[in-house]
Amino acid sequence: MPKFAIAYVRIVDRINYFIGRIMMYGIFVLMAILMWSTISKAAFVVPSSWTLEVAQYVLVAYYLVGGAYSIQMGANVRMDLFYSRWSDRKKAWVDSFTILLLIFYLGVLIYGGIDSISYAIEYQERSPTLWRPLMWPVKSVMVFGIFLMLLQAISELIKDIAKLRGAPINVL
Repeated sequence: MPKFAIAYVRIVDRINYFIGRIMMYGIFVLMAILMWSTISKAAFVVPSSWTLEVAQYVLVAYYLVGGAYSIQMGANVRMDLFYSRWSDRKKAWVDSFTILLLIFYLGVLIYGGIDSISYAIEYQERSPTLWRPLMWPVKSVMVFGIFLMLLQAISELIKDIAKLRGAPINVL
């Protein structure tokens, strides 16, 4: 494999590994927000108007920004009924094909996401709830997470091609 491809894989894998390990702790942030929501309803009788929406935004960040780490660790869902019986070479062929579909899908999502962010900024789009936060910050986090997944998908494609060529790239 060319040196730039190996460097790309190493850099992207390290970045996504680091970000993914940090995002793993996002569940505790989500738990704290939901705990505050519960306490405020019980103790103060008046529920906080922001807790449910902030919890949803944290969940979006947890899910999408951590998605690249999930791809990297092979935690994505696949039909293991057949896949587990295939040789490493056949797995690499199938993964190469399916990852191309994923790259296309993520590219479409980024295109739409950037358009949605520009709309949200231009028109100062707000959530239609009582709290009414601006929408562009959460949309930006979503596009960032999708972008990280796209980078990781390209990294996985390069690793599959290297496997098919008989020179696998080991990063972690």
